[in-house]
Amino acid sequence: MKFLTILLVILLAAIGVKSRFFSFSSQSPKDYSQTGPLFVLDKHLNGPILSEGLIYGPDGKVGVTFVANMMGTWDGDSGTLSESFSYSNGKTQERKWVLKKGPGNTFTATADDIIGTAQGEVSGSSIQLKYRIVLPKESGGHTLDVTDWLYLAENGAILNRSEMRKFGIKVAELVATMRPDQSVVSQIAPMMNGSADQESVPLN
Repeated sequence: MKFLTILLVILLAAIGVKSRFFSFSSQSPKDYSQTGPLFVLDKHLNGPILSEGLIYGPDGKVGVTFVANMMGTWDGDSGTLSESFSYSNGKTQERKWVLKKGPGNTFTATADDIIGTAQGEVSGSSIQLKYRIVLPKESGGHTLDVTDWLYLAENGAILNRSEMRKFGIKVAELVATMRPDQSVVSQIAPMMNGSADQESVPLN
């Protein structure tokens, strides 16, 4: 009996070590400080953005997929990122982040469904953002601890991976891509060019 107890303790310790040093949570911003291309908040989270992704449940299986249309706008060191989600289960969701650049490479973010203020840091080609989110009532209304990582690729696409935990136990994981929405850009470009042409017409 004593042997089994010791074995159980060793097993739990091994799981804890693996979780701490060989998992998603072992990353830190300094790990990416020398990577490129450099992630610039008001450049890469600006304008129309198309996001496509999926969410894994606690059993490791895909629970839902989604498509989100986002729009980032900036005024100096302050910005907003509006998000319009359409889920494969038929549900929709509207969210908006309010972003504020801080000292150094830090920034903060707020949204209606998070508790307090999210703390973010830009490092090389990556962004880390930590916060507590309150799920909608139809999704249980649980409060989860979230760690977001965004990684900028050479072609300008952003890879997003988020881990959600409750009482330290992982209950969900999100994986998504984010890239400039060319369909919106192509619609805006002719309008902008038309405005420029009209402005350049001399008045005789």
